[in-house]
Amino acid sequence: MKVFNTLSGQKEEFSPQGDVVKMYVCGITPYDEAHLGHAMSYIIFDVIRRYLKYRGYKVKYVQNVTDIDDKIIDRANKLGISTQELAEKFTASYFADMEALNIEPADIYPRATEEIPKMIEVIQGLVAKGYAYPAQGSVYFRVRNVPDYGKLSHRSLDAMRSGMRIEAEEGKEDPMDFALWKASKPGEPAWESPWGPGRPGWHIECSAMSLKYLGNTLDIHGGGQDLVFPHHENEIAQSESFTGVKPFVRYWLHNGMVQLGEEKMSKSLGNLITIKEALDKYSADAIRIFVLSSHYRSPLTYSEEILEAAERGADRLRYTANTELDDPRIKYNYVFDADSYRHRFIEAMDDDFNTAKAIAALFDLARDINRASESGYSVAQAQQVIRELGGVLGLTLKPPQFKPLEAEPFMELQKAIIAKIREEKLDHVIEKIASELDQPDTGVKTAEPYINSLRDIRNALRSEKKFQLADEIRAELDKLGVTLEDTPRGTVWRRKR
Repeated sequence: MKVFNTLSGQKEEFSPQGDVVKMYVCGITPYDEAHLGHAMSYIIFDVIRRYLKYRGYKVKYVQNVTDIDDKIIDRANKLGISTQELAEKFTASYFADMEALNIEPADIYPRATEEIPKMIEVIQGLVAKGYAYPAQGSVYFRVRNVPDYGKLSHRSLDAMRSGMRIEAEEGKEDPMDFALWKASKPGEPAWESPWGPGRPGWHIECSAMSLKYLGNTLDIHGGGQDLVFPHHENEIAQSESFTGVKPFVRYWLHNGMVQLGEEKMSKSLGNLITIKEALDKYSADAIRIFVLSSHYRSPLTYSEEILEAAERGADRLRYTANTELDDPRIKYNYVFDADSYRHRFIEAMDDDFNTAKAIAALFDLARDINRASESGYSVAQAQQVIRELGGVLGLTLKPPQFKPLEAEPFMELQKAIIAKIREEKLDHVIEKIASELDQPDTGVKTAEPYINSLRDIRNALRSEKKFQLADEIRAELDKLGVTLEDTPRGTVWRRKR
């Protein structure tokens, strides 16, 4: 198995340091609803974790919650609530989103406000070793004391300095030095420390939490590409300076960004599609297929058309995985072998978690299962393989949950179609369906019986070569959110989201 390491800039053979893969992924700052950018990152690292377990590794997965931050303070002040109340609200909302996306929970979710003693311990150690210095109640890290600072982002300190706008802070020795501890300001939450009341800086949180729960060296540290600098660069500097152990992380993995048009999707730009909004329109499986159909290091462009195609793809996989294609009355002479598809899947995932190729193998398997079934092969074992590999990608392959359809529109459509049939002197067509179609309303309040009868009327019209009226039924059902599909086992209908 090879993974692309941001630190080296190339693919490397994956070799964890022990029996358990230690994996840390930067979590949310809960001041608003999570969006598709979050979904992309956490789906990707969920799949990486699932695949490692599928390949026989044990994984210890830690994901932090940054529940104190400038953005949280600003938002809480605007809303007139405490930072704790705001963070709790959106943390709970985030966990609900993750469950809805079928993302397995991390083993540990440490919260910044609960880990401050460890942060103070690390900061004290950095001060004692000369890597940090207090100034007017704050503590700063001396980046120039780290000779290899910039090794993750592959930039020199001087290049970084010239390429970014740095706000002057009183007491700093160097403009590039970053805050480990921030002196308290009026009206802000604060904790006691050896340097006076204050709160931790952003970067020290992840170092302290990963060191506490995973030790001095991690196997995998993940996050979005926007975290490479300064967040992850600073994590390396402070962690390795504190412990004296290198490397802090063996494999740095960074996912690309979700784009809406030409711009990255982000809260600061205001071009967000929240996870909840996406799930109102599309199933979790469709969102996962949308994310996983591109390589995780590539940018991902959002569009309604791409999500709709992903939903159709999810439907194809669901149908193949769950439809009883083998006839229990038949003793089959041939069994369709899916081993080559499993091999393709593993080969793709072993190559830096290439989910795009893994998804392609899954769709090819679904297509060929249906072809083999039509050719008289037993496909039950192959269907189990598609469920197995789909599970590695976190696909539930379960029908999406919908609100019940209202019966009235379908009842009215049925009446209109029957009237047209009679106008065209085709009464014998509906005689084949069900005698109750011509009877007064029986009080049926669900849409399914009407959809079934419209499906059957369409098929009867097709057998009479009345294709124009048959196609009209299909088109009208589509407008009402129901799609008809002609399969080797007959016509089936499914809900559209």
